[in-house]
Amino acid sequence: MGVLDGLFGRRKARGPNLDALFAVPTAAITLQVSLDLMPTGQGAVAFRAAEGRAFADIEAEVRALLDADGGPPVTVVQDPFGYTWLVVDTDPPDVSAVVTDLHAVNITLAEHGFGPQLLCTLVPFRDPAGRTVALVYLFKRGTFYPFAPEADERRDSVMELRIRDLVQGELPWEADLTRWFPVWDAPGLT
Repeated sequence: MGVLDGLFGRRKARGPNLDALFAVPTAAITLQVSLDLMPTGQGAVAFRAAEGRAFADIEAEVRALLDADGGPPVTVVQDPFGYTWLVVDTDPPDVSAVVTDLHAVNITLAEHGFGPQLLCTLVPFRDPAGRTVALVYLFKRGTFYPFAPEADERRDSVMELRIRDLVQGELPWEADLTRWFPVWDAPGLT
C-alpha cells in the first residue's frame, strides 16, 4: 500500500488464502447441528476458460490429478454467463474430500498463472425439505458468503444472514454485502 493510499483511506484488497477452504468441514458441522443443513457431497470451482492450448493443457492436468487417486468423478459444466464449472461429486457425501479436491483445482490453476480467471468456489448444503444453500468462496477477495436461492431467482436473505452469524468466526467472511452476488443455477444448487 502506498503513502497516498494510506492518506486517502484506501486499503489493499485481501488476496486469496486458499487454505481457508479447509475450514469448511468445521463450518459444515456447525451448519448441521444448528440448521440441520447437510453437505450434498458436491462442490464446484467457477472460472472463465481462457483460449488456447496452455489452458486446455492445465484443465486436462486438473482432471487427471483429481481422477488419479480414484477420487470422486469430475465433470465440466458451462454456464450461460461464459464460466466453466469444474464439479466434484462424492457418494456418500464427504465434505472433506470435496474441499481437498476443490483446493487442488484452485491451486493448480493459480500456480499456472490462471488465478485471474478464477471466480469462486462453491460448497452446497441441503436441508431436510430439499432446499439447497451454499457457502461461496470468492477467490479474488479471499472471503466467504452464503447463498440461499429460492424460486423465481429470489434469495432468502434471512437464511443467508443466519448462516453468516453462525459461522463467521470459523471462516474469513465477506463484510461487504454488495459482493454477495447470486450464482443462479450453479452446479449443486438445482
